[in-house]
This record gives sequence, structure tokens and C-alpha cells, in this order.
Amino acid sequence: MNKSFYNRLLDHIIVPLGDLTLGSSLKKDMRRIESEMQGSEEEIKQLQKNKLNKLLIHAINNSTYYARLVEKLKSEDPYLSIHQFPVLEKKLIRNNYKGIVTKNIEKLYPQKSSGSSGYQTTVYWSKDEFSPYRAINLVWWKWAGYNLGDHLLQTGINTNRKLLKSAKDILFRTYYLNAFSHDISDTEKALKWLQSKPERILGGYASSLYTIACYAEKLGIEIKLKSCISWGDKLFDHYRTKIESVFQTKVYQNYGSSEGFLIAAQKDLEYMYINDTNFFLEIVDDEGNEVKDGELGHVLVTNLNNYTMPLIRYRIGDLAIKLPKNEYPSNRELKLSLLKRIVGRDTDLVRTNGGKVMVVHSFTGVFEHFQGIKQYQVIQNDLFGITIHYIKEDQNMGDDIVDQIRNKFNELINEADFKVNMKEVEAIKASPSGKPQIIVSTIPQKFSL
Repeated sequence: MNKSFYNRLLDHIIVPLGDLTLGSSLKKDMRRIESEMQGSEEEIKQLQKNKLNKLLIHAINNSTYYARLVEKLKSEDPYLSIHQFPVLEKKLIRNNYKGIVTKNIEKLYPQKSSGSSGYQTTVYWSKDEFSPYRAINLVWWKWAGYNLGDHLLQTGINTNRKLLKSAKDILFRTYYLNAFSHDISDTEKALKWLQSKPERILGGYASSLYTIACYAEKLGIEIKLKSCISWGDKLFDHYRTKIESVFQTKVYQNYGSSEGFLIAAQKDLEYMYINDTNFFLEIVDDEGNEVKDGELGHVLVTNLNNYTMPLIRYRIGDLAIKLPKNEYPSNRELKLSLLKRIVGRDTDLVRTNGGKVMVVHSFTGVFEHFQGIKQYQVIQNDLFGITIHYIKEDQNMGDDIVDQIRNKFNELINEADFKVNMKEVEAIKASPSGKPQIIVSTIPQKFSL
């Protein structure tokens, strides 16, 4: 893989200097993670087992929440002991986070979930424990052919790029595109920027990449990309087909959640490698019992790196299937276990009569700033408006908060004939996966621009 002078400068000088200045360990963590993932099947299994055992012991000795539930481990085998721990739900975390956290919460780094299920949770990290999270992301991007310093068009909802993030964008040659409503003129400008650059890569939410590909096709902008990296929501087959066709490249899927769970990613196979050296993944039935590989079940994940807020057997709300061992390709590059398929809810899109397109994260990017709302769901029946059902966190919350939310959406969408209605409800029905579906649309999902 050829690297330019600037790629090498970033990799060998600028990033290490950044680690030294900020007290981080990105380069060190990347080397360690890559080395661990190159291990034999036995080495990977033993490493995971040791990490899991250490985490479980730490949890019952340092977390008041877990200490109430588990007095001591009944087995020396952590794969058996973990079943002493209950399944963690988002609501349970919201109500017990102070007891789960093992350090002074005021000195920790908070990371909010996207709230794409309609619930939002906050996970707390120490700076040292958050560094591997960033490192894993970059290792996965390397699997997709990305080198530090390649020109990257990244989509996202966090458009408030403050000094540090703006400096990072410039240094890493990243164009950050507002994916709230996928304004066609902004998207055209970003695509033309990308078109003019060498070694170009597109990364972002799967639904966002699909929308951008549709726009590029409509605008007649031809770009052959080095690769595309998809994360954040489900990569449907028709998304992948459209993106790969328009940009003449391959899409690499990353699977995780914004609470810091980086679960699996594609490299050399159609399947995704499970991040066994940093996480423990279970696929279970409705009662929390492990299902056989090849069978559909609920995703439970345990982060082996976060001792500050140990989340053990956390149910993220997805359904998935592990690949049976007898179906493993003989030529796979890594000896990590394999995920056959993610069976998530179908993430619908919200469209306007003016041609704007909003994805799940368009809404989570607004609601994360309004803590008075416990849960919400977006209903769309035509192109001229949406109704947002919501449940208050605090019944004493004033109507002014609801007005602020409505006004924020109206401001961002900025179409006079598109109405945003807010409706308080007592309950929001979950989807078959058990995860509340944040967007419910009766408009045909597959759209043309």
C-alpha cells in the first residue's frame, strides 16, 4: 500500500507528537491492537478469557451496583461466571449509572449514545481507557485502505467543529459534511471537493452514504473512490449496491454503538470480524440464554477495556447471527470469530417535499441537547410534515422545552410547507427486535431523487 510523504509525516511524526502533547497513546494502542488481532485462535481466546475474568472481578469489587448483585464468582471460568450478571438494558443504566461507575464521575469523560433507539444513555470513561476506542476505529479504517492523511469526506451530525476538531479536520485532510438534512447544494460542493483530490475516501452513516450516492448520480458527478467506510446504522443490500456502483469502489461495514462498543468490521471477507480481543459478544434468546452459532438472537456485548464504567452483558437492541465455525472461510486473514449478519430494524428515512432527506442521526443530533425528553419517535405519513411522539423524563418539564425542539427542527429543515408537530404520549411501542423504532414512515422506503 503506497503512502505519500504527508501520510508518513502524520503517521511517524505528527501523531506521536500529538500523543506526547495531549498525554494520549493512540499510536501505542494501535500497534498493540493490531498485534493482538494477528494472534492465533488459541492466543486470542486466552487473551479474551483473561481480560473478561479481570473485568468481572473488578466489577464486583469496585462497583456498588454489581456488588449488590454478585457476591463472588462461582467459577474460575469467566465464560460461566458472566451468567451470574443480569442483562443490562438502557433504562437500567440510566437509573443506576452512579452505582455502576467506579471512579469520581466529575473527572471522567462522558460519551452519550446516539439515542437512535429513542433512549439515550451516557457512558463514562477515563482518558486512558478511551484511547483504545479511537485506536480500534483507525485500525478498522486501515482495513478499508485508509492511511492517515488520505482525503476523507466524512458525514455527521456534529457540525459544531470547535477549535480542536477543526484543527484535526485540517491536519487529517477531512471535509466534514452536515448530514442533518443532506442539503443538495452542500453535498454537491463536498463531492466536487472530493472529486478534486487523490486517495479519496468517503465515510459515514450507511443511510447517509446511500443518499450521497443518489445525489452524485443525479448530479452527474463521477468519482472513483479508494473505498467507502460505513457505520452508525444498517447497511442494506440496496444501499451497498448503489454506493459501490456510483463510486466504483467497495464498501467496508463497521458495526458498533456510540457508547464505545466497536463490535465487528469487514476486512477481507463478506463477513465481519468480531472484535474478540477487546469485547465479549453473546447472541442470546429472549431469556438471555446463548443460542447456537447460525441462529438469530439478541446482541449482548461486554467492553473489556472500560473499568471506569463496566458494562457487562449490555443489550444494545439489535438482532444478529454468528457464523457457524464449519462455515468459516479457510483463507481468512485473521483468526477472530465471525459475524454472519446483523438483523437490525429497517432505518427509515424522512423526506421533505423540497427534496431534503433526514436519517435517524438527524434527530438524535437535536434531541441529545434536550435532556427533558426520555423517549421519542418520529412519524411521517406524507412529504409535508412529521409528528414527533415523546415521553417526558420529568413531568414538571415546561412546554417551553417542547417549543424549543419544534423550533429547532423548523429552523434546520427550513421549508415553509413542512410542519413539525409534537405530541406527548404515555408509551412508545417497540419494534420486533425489542428496540424502539425511532422513525416510522408510511412513505416507500426506497426513493429516487
